[in-house]
Amino acid sequence: MIYVKDVMTSRVRTTGADASVSEAARVMAKWKIGALVIVEGDKPTGIVTEGDISRLVARGVDPAATSVSIARKKLVTVPPGERVEVAAKTMTDAGVKKLPVMDGGKLVGIITQTDIVNSSFALVTSLKEMVQARYRPPDFEM
Repeated sequence: MIYVKDVMTSRVRTTGADASVSEAARVMAKWKIGALVIVEGDKPTGIVTEGDISRLVARGVDPAATSVSIARKKLVTVPPGERVEVAAKTMTDAGVKKLPVMDGGKLVGIITQTDIVNSSFALVTSLKEMVQARYRPPDFEM
């Protein structure tokens, strides 16, 4: 079995609720990431994504004068010991692509659909190699 803790990213970028949409976009671009977890103190309270930012800009919101708190979504989380397939179902049910990983009320990581696809691809590749090795004809020397 593959668990969330096996595929999550441990270094989670965060922002305060008072940060501007422009600031959040700059941080995401700098770190080449698609989301920031919004924190108040050290408590995660929401998440803002590239999609949220683009929808705000499309609505004509001034990104420099608008805080990310306007884009905040309800925080859906998963524990690090959860199976990856459960995290994937949680994403599907909640209509999200990223889940902050919480352990005892503490933010310890983030898992994305991309992380899940990559872990699934690695698993399928490994299984394929195992099957091929099992059915590979032996090398005979003459």
